[in-house]
Amino acid sequence: MSEGRPGVAATLRALNGALGRPAAVWVKESGARNLRHRDFLAPRAALSAAFPGGQVPPEAVSAVPSLRGPAVLPLRVCRQTPAGLAVQVRRPEAFQRLLGPLPGPVPPAAGARTECVVLHCPALRGPAALRPRHLRSILLADHLAQLLRAQGVGVRLVPALTKERSWDVLRQLRICWPSSSGGSSLTDAVSALKAALGQCPCAAACEQGPGTAEGVIFKVHLKSFVEQQGLVGYDPNLDVLLVTEGTLWSLAELQEAVLQCPVSDPLALPASRFPSSSCCSIIHVVNCEEEFQQQQLDVLWRILDPGAHTALQKHLVCGPVKVTNPSSPIGADQYFQLRKHQMYEASVIKYGELAQDEAWTEVIDTLTVAAIRFEMLSTAHRSQITLDLENNSISTKGTKSGAFVMYNCARLATLFDNFQRAVERGTYPPLPPESELNFSCLREEGEWLLLFNYLLPFPEVLQQAAQLPPPSKGIQITANTDTLCKFLIQLSMDFSSYYNRVHVLGEPFPHLFDQMFARLQLLGAVRDVFHSALATLHLPPLSQI
Repeated sequence: MSEGRPGVAATLRALNGALGRPAAVWVKESGARNLRHRDFLAPRAALSAAFPGGQVPPEAVSAVPSLRGPAVLPLRVCRQTPAGLAVQVRRPEAFQRLLGPLPGPVPPAAGARTECVVLHCPALRGPAALRPRHLRSILLADHLAQLLRAQGVGVRLVPALTKERSWDVLRQLRICWPSSSGGSSLTDAVSALKAALGQCPCAAACEQGPGTAEGVIFKVHLKSFVEQQGLVGYDPNLDVLLVTEGTLWSLAELQEAVLQCPVSDPLALPASRFPSSSCCSIIHVVNCEEEFQQQQLDVLWRILDPGAHTALQKHLVCGPVKVTNPSSPIGADQYFQLRKHQMYEASVIKYGELAQDEAWTEVIDTLTVAAIRFEMLSTAHRSQITLDLENNSISTKGTKSGAFVMYNCARLATLFDNFQRAVERGTYPPLPPESELNFSCLREEGEWLLLFNYLLPFPEVLQQAAQLPPPSKGIQITANTDTLCKFLIQLSMDFSSYYNRVHVLGEPFPHLFDQMFARLQLLGAVRDVFHSALATLHLPPLSQI
């Protein structure tokens, strides 16, 4: 985090340190009602557990407002209340320190090792017809790749898309995935894997003939290997795997991706955000119906390549996608076209003939992509998603939808476009430099809510969304891939409430300019948060709706 920009975590550490207790006592408030009276609270129950009788030494309480630090919010007062110790922030100073440009990821130091993750999405080498359940794991992997890259992590995506299949739905959903470039390296790798299987005590070669499945070249006994190695977290039904050329090709692609990572040697490297101490981690992003097959591939790779990187394989499993009352199985292409038609109809209802103009084609395409991405990603990845395709559950009105987020992003674009036009007409002077703005004018409840709940924690929200915590046991991990969608939905709701209540571009009277300029600076930072967050979803900001 850039020096001088306050953060939630640093402020909480300073507050806990001021009380001289190792346990986390303080919490950040977020509700509008509580923020009227306090910004941080040490609850009475936590104080009772940390101090005899819940009585904090007076000198500790009096020391809180004087806390300082490059990432610590300026604090105004600390007082005892019935709820516990309450702290308020010096808000004008907090506005001043926060309303600068968003910090980017800190570049790695010279000579530092680069973290790398291989994201493997088996759905892309599955059946010819993608289903909504496949889209869920593909969209999740695509979003996770963007989140990791935003934190400076190298990402390799596997498998490469083949030219033999049509990937129109991926292009329509703006999924960025590499294509196969051909070459002999994978062919050589497959040959090497065949040779390794021929020497493997767990494997037996299969001759083509009666009773042998077509294409099977080896039978590998996985269960005995799992038991010998003491591996935990695998399906107990893993037994014999019938290996084909396609199976080995999948492993060859994974091996090549690991070799292409900036760092592929996991030995003696410093701890990182990944589930092990390696700077190269392998994450299989699968839907629950593919998990068994992926575990088979996982174990086979461990058998054939006992290097440390194969021991770092982890599985990120997506819950089921249930389609209500389908007349027949629906493909991903049909799902996209249905949502697009529904978005078009909803736009016509709201905007009339405007939405039928050709200029709106791109707008409706973007709204459709946003609707589908939020539908698939705003639920925790382990939970089931239910798609109601019969009713028009996609609309421009629902506050939980991607379309609602895009609508509010467009409202900000319109606001600044109107301001710029007014400046050109001479109605308003241009926005002054940040150093000349008077942030003490920002007294409206919604203004502090936008800064304290969204601008302040946003860099930390991005970091948390990209974290891949280690599994407590076994091979499955969880990820916070729903974090950013939920963040954007809540931001849109609070921004919409504020924008509907406050007239930002007021009458062109000089005595009102200070407040208008401070509000524009605040909303410009909100716009930057929208744009930065939407970029991790491959969603361009809209200039109109």
